[in-house]
Amino acid sequence: MSPITNQTTTSLVQELKTLRDFVRWALTNFNKNHLYYGHGTDNAWDEALHLVLGSLHLPSDTDERLLDARLTQLEREKLIDLIKQRCETRTPLPYLLGESWFAGLPFKVDARVLIPRSPIAELIINCFEPWFDAAQPPAKILDLCTGSGCIGIACAYAFPTSEVLLSDISQDALDVAKENISRHHLDLRVTALASNLFSNLEATDKFDLIVSNPPYVDIQDLAAMPEEYHQEPELALAAGEDGLDLVKVILAKARTHLNDGGLLVVEVGNSEIHLEALFPQVPFLWVEFEAEARGVFVLTAEQLDEFQADFTAAI
Repeated sequence: MSPITNQTTTSLVQELKTLRDFVRWALTNFNKNHLYYGHGTDNAWDEALHLVLGSLHLPSDTDERLLDARLTQLEREKLIDLIKQRCETRTPLPYLLGESWFAGLPFKVDARVLIPRSPIAELIINCFEPWFDAAQPPAKILDLCTGSGCIGIACAYAFPTSEVLLSDISQDALDVAKENISRHHLDLRVTALASNLFSNLEATDKFDLIVSNPPYVDIQDLAAMPEEYHQEPELALAAGEDGLDLVKVILAKARTHLNDGGLLVVEVGNSEIHLEALFPQVPFLWVEFEAEARGVFVLTAEQLDEFQADFTAAI
């Protein structure tokens, strides 16, 4: 890692004056330190701009003329500290800002939860068409392995009449999810439950849509991940040798809590190849996204019935 600077903070505060100055200085240091981008941005320029604007509570579409506005001393000190942290500790930017965006909505995030980035956001924005739509919404939705609650809460926005249950094994994650429920004023329709997958659900808990972004990273991919990803909770990432430890259980037990005509949507990322090898007979429908993304499958309740014996035998 290259040292970010030999200058003192006092010297930098005197030399860096404007938003534009800090975007340029951040860009230089991000490039010099070869940071990894993948938590909301994919390049040094966008990361620098997001850090500077986000830390000052300015929108991403801020008028370019504002870039030449001078900052207060406290603002300059804050920005210098954040840029140094990003380079020296490799802390993902959403953790530094305490916020991440998903499906066009802001969510609180910190090191207790995975940073939202699932391509399932595109399905939510499109109301899970063609299986559901605004005119025929799912009455009840389960967000399994919810983390920050972003998927379930975004579903509540997409379907304003739906009831949503957020479930996670991590009480730390649920504490963050509850904060996000309150932040979005959805306490009347969105609830949170501590549960190891389906274990704490009642037998009578039935859903029209079960959507999950569970841990699915296999042991090889986990070892190769950049440092930024290793700062996220391993519990939210690692899922055994093939990345399918939890997915196999979801497939085997989801039907118990899925209504007839219901839908199961699960993200498995790069472990798609392992899943298809394990169940070559199952016609997984792999969602095609406009963005470059893969690894999300859809199965109907009827398909779960058809292959229930196969799924049960795998756990």
